[in-house]
Amino acid sequence: MSAEQNPAPEDGPRPRRLTYAAALAALEGLALVVGGVWIFALGLMGDADDRQQAVTGGVTLVALALLPLLAARGLLARRGWARGPAVITQIMALPVAYNLLQADSMAIPAGIALGLVAVTALVLLINAETTRALGIRGPGNAPE
Repeated sequence: MSAEQNPAPEDGPRPRRLTYAAALAALEGLALVVGGVWIFALGLMGDADDRQQAVTGGVTLVALALLPLLAARGLLARRGWARGPAVITQIMALPVAYNLLQADSMAIPAGIALGLVAVTALVLLINAETTRALGIRGPGNAPE
């Protein structure tokens, strides 16, 4: 096929589904940053016994935020590699959402929200329109 028949992923407007998937990944990344900073701050102001665990947990959450934030940036730039980290982020979010749903507390609404975001993002990421926009080809469809 020639380039005219098979346009590059950057040609044309970015599909809304791809933009929505990137926005959801960015939202998850920002939530991780906020949670990490919050836990870190609480650890610095809390008891000395819990300080090390809280600081470590806060730094870990901020570091984990890099995955969805980089994926969101890559999705907006239509980089095919970005779908992998975005899908991994959603798959990791599902067990977290399930655990939040098992709590008898105010965590249940957070579990519902996280589960809905993760499932919605997964559907958007595996959509054929998104796949085409990222230039991802299925098995047996590689250029010769």
